[in-house]
Amino acid sequence: MERTGGERAPGDPGEEALDRPLPEKVRRRVVALTGDALGGLTVAELPVPLRQYARFTPQRRVKFAGNAMAASLEGDPVFRQRIADRLREALPELSEAVLDGTFPAAADPVDVAAVAYVLRPEGWVKLVAAAGEEAQRAQAERAGEEAERELARLREELAQARAAERAHTEQLRAELEAARKEADSLHRKLRSAQSDVKRGEAAVRKARAELEEVRAAAAAERTAAESEARRLRSRLAEAESALEAGRRAVREGRSVEDMRLRLLLDTVLDAAQGLRRELALPPVTHRPAETVDAVEPGRMTPKDVARRALAEDDPALLDQLLALPQAHLVVDGYNVTKTGYPSMPLDKQRLRLLGGLAGLAAQTGAEVTCVFDGAELAAPVLLAPPRGVRVLFSKPGQTADELIRRLVRAEPPGRPVVVVSTDREVADGVAAAGARPVASVLLLRRLGRT
Repeated sequence: MERTGGERAPGDPGEEALDRPLPEKVRRRVVALTGDALGGLTVAELPVPLRQYARFTPQRRVKFAGNAMAASLEGDPVFRQRIADRLREALPELSEAVLDGTFPAAADPVDVAAVAYVLRPEGWVKLVAAAGEEAQRAQAERAGEEAERELARLREELAQARAAERAHTEQLRAELEAARKEADSLHRKLRSAQSDVKRGEAAVRKARAELEEVRAAAAAERTAAESEARRLRSRLAEAESALEAGRRAVREGRSVEDMRLRLLLDTVLDAAQGLRRELALPPVTHRPAETVDAVEPGRMTPKDVARRALAEDDPALLDQLLALPQAHLVVDGYNVTKTGYPSMPLDKQRLRLLGGLAGLAAQTGAEVTCVFDGAELAAPVLLAPPRGVRVLFSKPGQTADELIRRLVRAEPPGRPVVVVSTDREVADGVAAAGARPVASVLLLRRLGRT
């Protein structure tokens, strides 16, 4: 590779070397420039310790491979020469100035020292040292300026603190003066209150004397009232004695009238009995009200319940339907479970529904039949039906809807049959057969109430 300026070939015996560690800022800048230039090299051009970082971003290379890059620059002249070539392409003006041995006035001393360390022109050690001294001088100047600004800030804060202290002292003095005035006012109020207390004590003594006089007068009045009460009680006893004597006289006079009335009543009863024997009237077996045509209690049909003022989703409607004589409740099992708890497995759905139906059957005494679709089953179900509930599965090739319609048609006309299903086709079919359809949500609400 062709070299320019005062560059030496890598490994020249007369190559210059630093006699002190590289300044930290210059080292960080060297590592950053190397991390940026590393992306332009192939993996084969990289030293072995740096190949694992070839795919890293420049920031991650600086973070994880900083020490490795610094060591490779110092110990591998070939790698340093390749990085120098990349720097001349990335920073041509600064690189030319450094190779010429000049110190650009407008350039950052840290950048100049970092480029000189990588390019290694003739006298680069002095250039690095000069750049380092310039960086230290600039840092010292910045530190001095910061110290001056900090001192000015502290002086300003001290002045503000003194002003605040003076204001606080004045405020405390004003508060002390106000407290003194308030204390004087409180002393005056205390003396006035003490005078009021003395006047109050005198008023209390006077009130006590008046109270004693009132008590004496009240005692005299109570004595007089007790004497009057004794006199009135004596007169009341005399009046009660006179009243009792009058009542006895009235009872004696009424007993004669009662005797005459009872004699007349017995005569009328004897005459009525004689008339009944003479007419020989049969005993009464029917009443006039029984001749009027109406529906008697206990002879209600499911259609009569539907005409009552109950909402279609009111659980009380189901209670009234099941209260009919010999009522039969037919439940579309999966229609109810998938409406109420669809997220549960099928076996859990069946067990939960059958448990609720067993309680409902025990409470109402109605016949309960629960129908499940056999097409949903992958194998025969081993299920013990709960007490009071008949469990049926549809046969292969037959749906639960068809089995429900067959159950309804099997019932005699006039028997109350209630079918629980949200399926409109099932509801219309059983209604045409004389059954009473109700929605699945109605049964779920009724079971949730128990």
